[in-house]
Amino acid sequence: MPKMKTKSGAKKRFKLSAGGKVIAGQAGKRHGMIKRTKKQIRQLRGTRSVSEPDARTVRRYFLPYG
Repeated sequence: MPKMKTKSGAKKRFKLSAGGKVIAGQAGKRHGMIKRTKKQIRQLRGTRSVSEPDARTVRRYFLPYG
């Protein structure tokens, strides 16, 4: 049986933490910053762990060897 391929888009968007959680970039900071509060903009920095149902999907289908 050949090896499964990792989805190229998933390689760029997700990574796994040491504890096995899926880490992804924060959404909602591409444009429209004028209408967001300063607090929102601050809190949207960096990365967040993905919710568990979504993380299960990412691990199973997109990062099979992750």
